[in-house]
Amino acid sequence: MNMDFNLFMNDVVHQARQEIVSAGYSELKTPEEVEEVLAQKGTTLVMVNSVCGCAGGIARPAAAHAVHYDKRPDQFVTVFAGQDKEATEKARSFFTGYPPSSPSFALLKDGELCMMVERHQIEGHDPMSVVLKLQEGFEKYCEEL
Repeated sequence: MNMDFNLFMNDVVHQARQEIVSAGYSELKTPEEVEEVLAQKGTTLVMVNSVCGCAGGIARPAAAHAVHYDKRPDQFVTVFAGQDKEATEKARSFFTGYPPSSPSFALLKDGELCMMVERHQIEGHDPMSVVLKLQEGFEKYCEEL
């Protein structure tokens, strides 16, 4: 790869990270951070971020909108597939029964997987349909604030 491409990708990754953090998600960059956060009591939404078009055009906008709901998880966190590989692998170890998928969302309660929204439920859909899927899970598993 040439240097210009690497600089471009660094900009894309930086922008993707900033979008999700600005929306209110905490980045988990190490397996230890993932283990500590996902093992906690309560509900956690994990957004598996990526640099693909459906992440930028659908998943991150949906993630940003999902935080504004009466019933929502106690924590909003993100791991970055292809960037923070060990942290992503550790997070995926909690997603029992689901193949790796990015972008994707996982809703956990007390460290147990309750719901997944996989890439095939994101790609080709609009952000609001993804938000509605997330809100269905929030209604079922989260407390009203």
